[in-house]
Amino acid sequence: MRTLELLAPAKDKTVGIAAIDCGADAVYIAGPVLGNRKAACNSLEDIRELCDYAHLFGARIFLTVNTIVRDDEWEEAHSLMLEAQDAGVDAIIFREEGLLRFGDVQMPMHASTQCAIRDVERARHFESLGCERVILERGLSLEDVRKICAGVRCEVEFFVHGALCVCYSGDCRLSEYLDGRSADRGDCIQACRSLYDLVDESGKVLVRDKALLSMRDFKLLDRLEELAEAGVSSFKIEGRLKNASYVKNVVREYSLALDALVQKYPERYRRASFGTVRGGFTPDSDKTFNRGYTQWWLDGKRDKWSSMDAPKAMGELVGEVQGVRPLPGGAVQVQLRPSVRGLALSNGDGFAFVSGSAIRGFRADRCEGLSIICKKVEGLRPGVRLYRNINAAFERELEARSPKREVDVAVDVEISGSFVIKLIAATEDGRRVESCFNADVEKAQNLERSEAMLREQLSKRSGVYHFVVRSVSCGSSMPLLSASTINSMRRLLAQDIDSCRPEPWRVERSVPAAVSERPALPREELMRTRYCVKFELGMCQRYQGAAPSGRLYLVNNGRRLPLGFDCRSCEMTVGRED
Repeated sequence: MRTLELLAPAKDKTVGIAAIDCGADAVYIAGPVLGNRKAACNSLEDIRELCDYAHLFGARIFLTVNTIVRDDEWEEAHSLMLEAQDAGVDAIIFREEGLLRFGDVQMPMHASTQCAIRDVERARHFESLGCERVILERGLSLEDVRKICAGVRCEVEFFVHGALCVCYSGDCRLSEYLDGRSADRGDCIQACRSLYDLVDESGKVLVRDKALLSMRDFKLLDRLEELAEAGVSSFKIEGRLKNASYVKNVVREYSLALDALVQKYPERYRRASFGTVRGGFTPDSDKTFNRGYTQWWLDGKRDKWSSMDAPKAMGELVGEVQGVRPLPGGAVQVQLRPSVRGLALSNGDGFAFVSGSAIRGFRADRCEGLSIICKKVEGLRPGVRLYRNINAAFERELEARSPKREVDVAVDVEISGSFVIKLIAATEDGRRVESCFNADVEKAQNLERSEAMLREQLSKRSGVYHFVVRSVSCGSSMPLLSASTINSMRRLLAQDIDSCRPEPWRVERSVPAAVSERPALPREELMRTRYCVKFELGMCQRYQGAAPSGRLYLVNNGRRLPLGFDCRSCEMTVGRED
């Protein structure tokens, strides 16, 4: 039987705990340095607290140490990994092979997607170095994934949701070239979301002010079964800079989908952690941040993948502006012609629309039916297609109806004649605990009532444990126990269960004899990608029968970046200025 893991992002401890509560089997998070997200650093103390919480449910915490390490940072990286190990971290996600040289780091090592793992040979390379897991490039087909899974014995992790880098993972120097801020050091300026002109070799502007490199977001919610069959063990959600509501919503949606897959094939799969998620909101990833969705290269065929008109989150299309009426005080009343049946708007909803080459947004001060009262917004006029990118009612539901995650515990109660009470607890993850209590009290006069009270008070939640009394064996006598005494027994039993949690996963790793430099892009290339500007604009000779275009350039702030088209491999490159 194979375990299936839902791996969630966390920018901090609070988001990590929320992800676990919503069903994540593992969380990846950065420490104070070298985590490849300058805006999402965390103290080792917070990491320790997150580990303690995750381990209550058999969930795991992975620390990202996935930047390029400078020559003067190797000792700092080594110390960070040892401190993380002491804090209870379960694995390191790394980029630099040099980190494998530290033999006293006994955590499993996971080769990051930034290691450019796109084929069996590259995956086997990291397996040979002792890696327990390889994390694949996102722009792979299902057949590519299947071949890699069949070609290695280690675990395979694959992204299933979130933002897409237009380039191959870890192979981008565009941000550093344009602004001096390196994506390899966690300081990407997201140049792929910037506006560009497309210019031909004569200087003619073919397209003006479009986010020509911006892609839609990844969503493989309906492809999890195929990926599991291909051999994927870990299903990863992107988003270490996303807020708690985004992570909660997406994690809950994918956790329910994995639960359904396990229920469909109970003899084949099981979840990697335990605990039952109860209550909460109804998830819907269409109602949270996204640029529109794509399945990228999963089917191994070209499609329209760009979000060049909307590099920011537009949200769900709600309708078309029918009229705009001025109101006193500089406000306006916007009448909406809905595109969604039964559309309900709420005070505080956020809206977006495209005006020329810009995306404009505003918040609703008040909504009355299909009328929106807001401040005057430039470009908002009849005929504009309106999107809702903040659903205030849904955000309130996410905040108010957070689910609870509990570990089910079956309890058998045995009471001897001398009123020695033995509680025998079996947790859903296989732990078994026996706790004995001496009850120096009177005999209960009403046996049935006292037993009912014992069942009721024991069958409550203590911390994360949800107790269910399976049997009570007391013969003909029963002690007279107060509710507070039974509650104390339940809390002590929970402590005994806590004390027998397994230790974090540690491995005896052999230090590789040699590590190699990662393959680099040719110097003239800033990025290489499956995405193709020509195809997105209907200019592809191969698939769309378009006429030859000659050299093409992206122009931004006077800088002219040449585009290259490798039609044999169906790839595009962005180069340095001529």
